[in-house]
Amino acid sequence: MEYRQLGRSGLRVSVLTMGTMTFGGKGNFGKVGSTDVDGARRQLDLCAEAGVNFIDTADVYSQGASEEILGEALEGRRDKFLVATKVRFSMGKRPNDAGLSRHHIVAACEASLRRLKSDHIDLYQVHQWDGQTPLEETVEALDTLVRSGKVRYIGASNYSGWHLMKALGVQDRTHSVRFVSQQIHYTPQAREAEYELVPIALDQGLGILVWSPLAGGLLSGKYRRGQTEPEGTRRVNQWNEPPIRDENKLYDIVDALVEIAGARGVSPAEITLAYILTRPAVSSLIIGARTEEQLQTNLRAAEIKLTDEERRKLDDVSAPPLIYPYWHQAQTASDRLGPADLSLLGATVAKKS
Repeated sequence: MEYRQLGRSGLRVSVLTMGTMTFGGKGNFGKVGSTDVDGARRQLDLCAEAGVNFIDTADVYSQGASEEILGEALEGRRDKFLVATKVRFSMGKRPNDAGLSRHHIVAACEASLRRLKSDHIDLYQVHQWDGQTPLEETVEALDTLVRSGKVRYIGASNYSGWHLMKALGVQDRTHSVRFVSQQIHYTPQAREAEYELVPIALDQGLGILVWSPLAGGLLSGKYRRGQTEPEGTRRVNQWNEPPIRDENKLYDIVDALVEIAGARGVSPAEITLAYILTRPAVSSLIIGARTEEQLQTNLRAAEIKLTDEERRKLDDVSAPPLIYPYWHQAQTASDRLGPADLSLLGATVAKKS
C-alpha cells in the first residue's frame, strides 16, 4: 500500500480509503448497501490487512447509523485508523439541525464523537456549501474544534472553486486553521474538477479525496453499451449519482477500460481506480463495497501501475472539452502558464508545440 501526504499537512494516508456509506442501510442509503456491525468488522479486517489506514464516514449516512456501526467495529483498534467524518446536512427536523452555523457544527461534532465512541475526529469535513451562514462563523467554529483537541484536521467537500478560494481566504485572513483537503467527485466519466478544483488543490496545497471513484458502479465493467442493467445495482435501484451527461462518451470510456483490463487479466474497476490515482493532487480514493468480493477487487487496485500508453489512451477518451476561458488561455497564454494551469492545459499546449 502506498501512502501519500494529505495536502500540506504532515498526515500520511493510504491511497485507498475505506468508505462507509453502505453501513446501516437506513432510508435512501439502503439503495447502496446495508452493512451491519459484523460486516463492518470484516471489511475493517480486510482493509487493515491490505494496509489501509484511513476511513471515511458522515453523520448523515443512514442518519447516524453508519457512524454508530463504525464506532462498534473500531472498538479495540481505534488507534490503528484515521477517521474522517462530515457535517452540514440535516440531522433532525428543528431549524438548527442542519447547515454550517457555529451551533450546528459544534453540536454535530459532539454527536459524531459519541456515535464513533472516540475522543477525537482525525479529519472533520464540511460536507457541502452553506450560502446562508457567514464564512467567518463557520471558520471560527472549525478552528475552535481543532484547538480544543476534538478535531485534528479540517477539510471541505463538494465546494465550487470560488467557494473554496473564499473559504481559504477567510481562514488566512483570520489566521484560522486551514483546510488540508477537499473531497470531490472525480472519475474518467466526470473530469469537471480539472477546470478549477484540481488547479486550486495544486496551487493551495490541498489533498484530494475522491468519493465514488467508480461513478456509482458505472465504471466497474457491469454496465456495457446496449446491455440491460444488472439487477441489484444502484442504477436499477434509482440511485442517480452521478448523472450521465453523454452516454456515448461514457461507453467509449468503459470500452477502453475493458480493453486495458482484459489485456492485463484484471477488472475494469481496478483499472479505473489505478487511473485516478495517477491524476495530479489526488491523495486517496474512497472505496465502499456492498460485498466482500467487491472490496477485495477494489483493494487490488493499489498494486496496479499503468503504462504511459495506457494512461494516454484513457486521457484521450475521457478528456473534458476546454470551455472558456481555458481554450483561450491555451491559444494565447501558453508562454506564461504555471504548474496548476498545466494540470488542465498541459496536453493541449504540448500538442501545439
